[in-house]
Amino acid sequence: MLKITIEEFSRLQSYMLLVDKESDAFKTMKVRYVELKVILSASGVNITDIDRIKE
Repeated sequence: MLKITIEEFSRLQSYMLLVDKESDAFKTMKVRYVELKVILSASGVNITDIDRIKE
């Protein structure tokens, strides 16, 4: 489960970096980004190195 979450987090960030931060697509992806960030942090994963969005 943790592996899948890390892969999804990474993939989502790649998509987020491709779109304008003001777009509806980015805003929608950011909701999932925050959810995944919370899951990873609660699981004890240090996301400092894998977080490319840094928001």
